[in-house]
Amino acid sequence: MSEATAFSEPSLMVWLIRFSALSTAVYIFTKSSQLKGSILALVAILSCVTPVALSWLLTVTENVPEPYLDEVFHIPQAQVYCEGRYLEWDDKITTPPGLYIFTIVFNRLLGFPCSVYNLRAFNVFVVSCVSVLVLVCRTNLARAGVKPDSGREVSVRHLLTGINVALFPVLFFFSGLYYTDPASTLIVLLAYANHLTRVDAKPPSFLNDVYSLVLGILALGFRQTNIFWTVVYIGGLEVIHAIKTLNPEPVEIPKFRTVSDQIRFYAWRYSLGDIHDPPLSVALPIDIVVCVASIGIAAVCNLPTVLRRFLWPHGIILATFVAFVAWNGGVVLGDKSNHVATLHLAQMLYIWPFFAFFSAPLYIPHLLNRASTAYQALTFQARQRPSSSYMAIVALAGCSALIIALLIVRFNTIIHPFTLADNRHYVFYVFRYSILRAWWIRYALAPVYVVCAWMCWGALQGSKVSRAALEKWIRSPFITTPPNAAPSLHSGAAKGVSGQGDGVTDAEAGPDSPPTSTVLILLLATTLSLMTAPLVEPRYFILPWLFWRLLVPTTSIRSLSSPPQTAAADGNTNQSKQSRKHSRDYVSILLLETAWFVLINAATMYVFVTRPFYWRAPDGTLQDEGRVQRFMW
Repeated sequence: MSEATAFSEPSLMVWLIRFSALSTAVYIFTKSSQLKGSILALVAILSCVTPVALSWLLTVTENVPEPYLDEVFHIPQAQVYCEGRYLEWDDKITTPPGLYIFTIVFNRLLGFPCSVYNLRAFNVFVVSCVSVLVLVCRTNLARAGVKPDSGREVSVRHLLTGINVALFPVLFFFSGLYYTDPASTLIVLLAYANHLTRVDAKPPSFLNDVYSLVLGILALGFRQTNIFWTVVYIGGLEVIHAIKTLNPEPVEIPKFRTVSDQIRFYAWRYSLGDIHDPPLSVALPIDIVVCVASIGIAAVCNLPTVLRRFLWPHGIILATFVAFVAWNGGVVLGDKSNHVATLHLAQMLYIWPFFAFFSAPLYIPHLLNRASTAYQALTFQARQRPSSSYMAIVALAGCSALIIALLIVRFNTIIHPFTLADNRHYVFYVFRYSILRAWWIRYALAPVYVVCAWMCWGALQGSKVSRAALEKWIRSPFITTPPNAAPSLHSGAAKGVSGQGDGVTDAEAGPDSPPTSTVLILLLATTLSLMTAPLVEPRYFILPWLFWRLLVPTTSIRSLSSPPQTAAADGNTNQSKQSRKHSRDYVSILLLETAWFVLINAATMYVFVTRPFYWRAPDGTLQDEGRVQRFMW
């Protein structure tokens, strides 16, 4: 059967069957997640994502009917498996066969052959599921710690977030091709959604432990680097949650005679599980250091609790990965010579401009609020001015970050041969017209990396909060309790679900402001997943961006002329009105993000379809057997 025939095969009935299967699977999942309004949300999100993804698939298959680029390896391997020859393997493939197995099962359940079109169509199903999973995760994150056993209401903000993540250009582009990235993203996101149910009020059941173990191993079956997300990120969040559930009794804060007495007191509190983990919206640089120290002390002093929560099931997943590496003789399956693990810290510089470019609309509230603060300071309208010590700490942190960036640029800039040789990828042109243009450009870009990282951090912080809100989160000997604060440590104040806030009001902790520990674990998992990859690929940044995007809070936009009001100064009615106004403002930001993604997708799709080219030797003869080349991520 020719590919043209295979392409004309799918009829309206075929897609009705596929859409019914997709809707049924997603509906069962959303119902099990106790989402209020799940039917309407399901219809809305699938109606937005699935038709667009299907249109892209049809466009790609019409213009590129033959396997393209990495599909040259993936599609024949899947078709070999489809014929039952499971012992045959292409040594050029670096990732495990999870994608092929799941695609074949999916197509056989629906009775479809393993044509190029049907293999690609699996990623349409996957991207649609990703949008719903993001909706579920974002809703659970926003309602974490409020009423664990109650239903969670779906909001327009969460619905738009699900749509936007599915439309994320680097992810959505591959919904029309047979690549590993969409399915790998889906299985990791499913593991994260399960984690959010595990950190609920009740301890997870044995069956849920087994389910988590299965999801973790399946994630490794799609991509080996998923170990950092299933074990380091999700496992780390569960360890933090286990520490917080120790919940020691509150005590009165004594009067300290010396600094050492104060440090010993807080070290004792940390050893009981009363860690210093403020929301990022109130965290200062010193809070990061104290947060890490408090978690370390709590983990060492409560090692049985930590190990019990981590070893089962996350330790088993880690042991499985180690056994695979020992058996395989390395992390990648095939083409080992071109995928040698190398220390590549520059990846942690490139990721911030990547975030800044794709998520530019999300920085608007943060930048406007900074402009408002600067304007109020210049016109003497601000109620409180930043102290000189605070400004000194910020300047020191900025200078330190810049020095580290310059050192990485100087000693750890790696240009992989594939980056220089393959002009089909946009990264080739980014490198060609930036750091490869002149020696000094790579150093000139160091401040850009730092500024973009600062913007990403600021977007996670969300709205700044009042001083009164800060009192609830004091767990540090380096922060003095305000005079009007109660001299006690309320251990339950910071015991939210790991991965999000603890149910305090928006005026207190900022809407959905993530805990400092969550952001630090995300940074650790991102670093580990990227620092050993010598090749710079935008696809490697999908999961770091996804988890960062899930944690970005709803940020209010302040007026330039009026200073921010504190929680104590507002009544409940005013707070409710402000909350509704902030929600409407942020919906506009999300719609702008949607438009930005649509614009980028339209541009890259247009270039991919309408701007083919050929590789030619210096004498003009065609290379690569005369195959058509196309631009892509």
